[in-house]
Amino acid sequence: IYVFILGIDFKIKTVELQGKKIKLQIWDTAGQERFHTITTSYYRGAMGIMLVYDITNAKSFENISKWLRNIDEHANEDVERMLLGNKCDMEDKRVVPKAKGEQIAREHGIRFFETSAKANINIEKAFLTLAEDILRKTPVKEPNSENVDISSGGGVTGWKSKCC
Repeated sequence: IYVFILGIDFKIKTVELQGKKIKLQIWDTAGQERFHTITTSYYRGAMGIMLVYDITNAKSFENISKWLRNIDEHANEDVERMLLGNKCDMEDKRVVPKAKGEQIAREHGIRFFETSAKANINIEKAFLTLAEDILRKTPVKEPNSENVDISSGGGVTGWKSKCC
């Protein structure tokens, strides 16, 4: 499913982990400041947040610290966070060294991957790792249930599906 709302890219992806179907709700604001008010309210129900910067754009990396502070202020204490340095296929245009991404991730105790959406490098691995980390923290309400929906209570961003 693909929906474009007010400049926010929204997708739902279902993955299978440990024999359970996991529904991921993914909201992408591309870090746009005009969505700041909306995104801070999404943090409250989020179970996982991926922060993505462009390795060819120093400003996008500089904004990571601000977004991490926003998450600390507005998200649940146990939200899973992950840092992704995107466009790793463009090594010749790199301005943010991999070590800088690794360092900020280490300082905040979060996972780090370099990815490329274009070349499909580490994309699946990042989403599955985040889903596994969330699943590890999520108690299963019905022990015999075949499905666990980690998007309940707001999913990746906190917006319930009945909003529109």
